[in-house]
Amino acid sequence: MPSTTTSGGTVTRRCSCRNPETGKNYGKSCPKLTNRRHGNWSIRHELTNRPDGTRREFRRSGFESSTEATKELSKVRALLAIPDEDDPAGHLAISEMLESCAKNKEPLPDYDETRRRLAAGQALNPKMLVTEWLDLWLGGKKRLRVSGYKRYDVDVRVHLKPHLGEIRLDKLNVPHLDRMFDAINEANIEIQEQNAQRRAALDELKAIPWKGLENRARRKWLKSAIDQMPPFRRVTSINTQHHIKATLRAALNTAIAQRIIPNYNPAEHVELEPGTKPKALVWTDERVARWRATGEKPSPVMVWTPEQTGTFLDHVFGDRLEGMWRMIAFRGLRRGEGCGPRWVDYSKKNRSLEIATQLVQDGWQVLEGLPKTNSGIRSVALDDETVELIERRRIAQDEEKHKWGDAWKDTGRIFTEEDGSLLHPGRISDLFDRLIAEADLPPIRLHDLRHGAATLMLAAGVDIKVVSETLGHSDSRITRDIYQSVLDDLAHAAAAAVVKLVPRAPRAIRVAIERHATQPTPAINVATRCTCACSCGAAEREALTA
Repeated sequence: MPSTTTSGGTVTRRCSCRNPETGKNYGKSCPKLTNRRHGNWSIRHELTNRPDGTRREFRRSGFESSTEATKELSKVRALLAIPDEDDPAGHLAISEMLESCAKNKEPLPDYDETRRRLAAGQALNPKMLVTEWLDLWLGGKKRLRVSGYKRYDVDVRVHLKPHLGEIRLDKLNVPHLDRMFDAINEANIEIQEQNAQRRAALDELKAIPWKGLENRARRKWLKSAIDQMPPFRRVTSINTQHHIKATLRAALNTAIAQRIIPNYNPAEHVELEPGTKPKALVWTDERVARWRATGEKPSPVMVWTPEQTGTFLDHVFGDRLEGMWRMIAFRGLRRGEGCGPRWVDYSKKNRSLEIATQLVQDGWQVLEGLPKTNSGIRSVALDDETVELIERRRIAQDEEKHKWGDAWKDTGRIFTEEDGSLLHPGRISDLFDRLIAEADLPPIRLHDLRHGAATLMLAAGVDIKVVSETLGHSDSRITRDIYQSVLDDLAHAAAAAVVKLVPRAPRAIRVAIERHATQPTPAINVATRCTCACSCGAAEREALTA
């Protein structure tokens, strides 16, 4: 097995010929090795040791001549010589790149491109796929709150990787993204058609009578057809598409910051239809009447009036979770914050509650996590009645603890199940819906009770900055954007209140006086009935003589 050692590497020739008598490989004693075209040539070069100190080398075989092998080895030596002698990080990066090329049997990268990437601090593997980078990026997001990570994971797993995963990261461009969103919208049309077909089939099944041989046969056939139809699915809304775009933009920005790709983010330049954020609307009498007649909600985000909120709180009076409902309704706690306040965060003396944790739902599992944002970690002031309710809860909890004995679960929470276990946010939402139906109130979501707290504070004249801090918003502009429609309603009410402050004569008198002022008649004696030949109505005549 002849070999040639060159500066910084070895070129070797080997063959697979075997001795017919022993069946073993000839090795260096193969009689045909005198022919330089016999066998295959291979190269080997030592690389920088791995970070853990283990040795590694670049190996490649299959060359038909020593010239080809030597040429390939020269490329390896040239790439290894790019970093300066005092640049261990550069030598490590080049060695990792060469090891990856050998392992994946990829051609060696271009010398000039590799030198440029190393100088710019960019990743030396330009063939990283989008799916590989998204996996790396998502792995670094596991420190996020569960809900935030799940949202990124869904965007990556359901949309980004299936549509863009096999594209080289550095080759990703705007047309790729346009095609992805076009495909999503085409899938939306298909989903809507399939949902309509399934809904029509279910309606037809519901209308077929149960009695009669023909009807039973028809029902059986229709049920079989429905079972073979795709289940009801949700379309990918335009708001969700904006979130997908934002997720990709964040992932690519990280790649740019780490100099893995050039300073160009195609997600910044994709145009989508404007997203629609539903505005909070108040359940006015007119809207309630229309809802009772049609069953339609004017907006996905609805807010109770103060009177409606009072009706709900009256309905839950004496409930073991009355204090929780009251804090959500008046202090605007989020669902997880309302379910999970701890005794250690409550101060009777200061009449305050520190929001430092919340209960989050991962699938159906309940986990403890931080508030939604850093601004969500806040102190909430409590009124006297809420403090009294919490103190009653303390007494009731001691009774429950005594009743359950060793089976009691000490979670340290103010509001718990009767055995002390954590409240389940999903079950609390279901309970809220049932309480609304019992109270015969227009429907809102549990999160809308938080919106109602903001409406009450704004209606009471509380500064929007204070409202924002109470709700745990990071910026008062967020509060203003969410409650702009409520603020508009309050502005109209304020305009009407200002008008009422100015005393005016009744409108009928003003109209009559204006008309008489334009008539060419003698002066009017308002102490008697009007006798002029004007067009005054009866009400105006009476107003003039009042």
